[in-house]
Amino acid sequence: MYKVVIGSMRKSAGKTSIIVGIAGALKKKMAYLKPFGERLLYRKKRLWDYDSALITHIFGLQEDPVDMSIGFDHSKLRYMYDEEGIQQKLRETMAHIDNDKEILFIEGGKDLTYGVSIYLDTLSLARYTGSKLFIVVSGEEDTILDEILFLKKHVDLAGVHLGGIIVNKVQNLDGFKNTHLPVIHKMGVRVIGVIPYQSELTCFSVYYLADRLFAKVITGEGGLKRVVKNIIIGAWSANVFLQNPVFKKENKLVITGGDRTDMILASLESDTSGIILTNNILPPSNIISKAAERNIPLLMVFSDTYQTAKQIENLEPLLTKDDTDKVELLKELCRKHVDLSAITGS
Repeated sequence: MYKVVIGSMRKSAGKTSIIVGIAGALKKKMAYLKPFGERLLYRKKRLWDYDSALITHIFGLQEDPVDMSIGFDHSKLRYMYDEEGIQQKLRETMAHIDNDKEILFIEGGKDLTYGVSIYLDTLSLARYTGSKLFIVVSGEEDTILDEILFLKKHVDLAGVHLGGIIVNKVQNLDGFKNTHLPVIHKMGVRVIGVIPYQSELTCFSVYYLADRLFAKVITGEGGLKRVVKNIIIGAWSANVFLQNPVFKKENKLVITGGDRTDMILASLESDTSGIILTNNILPPSNIISKAAERNIPLLMVFSDTYQTAKQIENLEPLLTKDDTDKVELLKELCRKHVDLSAITGS
């Protein structure tokens, strides 16, 4: 069984998405571990990592997401295990993986240092498990160069088999390959993939927003998979609201009070993916009926319009189990732009 650790220099580089894309493109029987969970989910009186649950669902894994993580809290893990204990626990966790699996993906923490005080940082995971390590970098082009050079010059990779770098979310693919890739190669760093930025992967679905905001779905359940590309806040007069250029754009999400019937009606007559009704105010029944007819979701939340907008602003556009189009796009991107033979060593 091939063992691969996927890590990143910083948060939100796209590790989980890269794993989904590569695993889907390889079409091998895969297993997954997230030893130090960070995106905590509490479901049915049990704790598990969001990414573990996501990958379990996408690939139909039989393993329990709970068993894919050793723990979630620094202080608790520090109390329970020393370095030898962590290594033993990792071996026990890996021993439960079915023998028919062809490749094991181990996802590191949110950045290269996360978990180092409890021996569960990315480099330690690669050393303990004897896995090939791949680092995902993303961001501005100069930032990418800085991170790769820092990794080369200042990070102790003794005992680590660095398989290569995957550069993710590149805005100008040809420009990066022509200008920056030769510089990286001169550093003696192997790049196994340069993946272009895709705006579709950064968009929320209405369902995702409903779930993350703990919103009550009033109507329009059939439209929950709609994508949100633009967001407009309906906190002004109707005239100002209708003149806003964002209102004329497609796939918009409208955030407004449930008592602002003028704005809700105007939104229902245009290309709207969903409407978030704030302050826990339910609109009149005729508006709910119209939204139902047009299959436009109405989501009701307790918070006010400003607080709701701030919550959405701070949300990370995570992949969800229902994002089938995004999953297929990730697979295609990895097939086209990543040297998959470098992952398996073939």
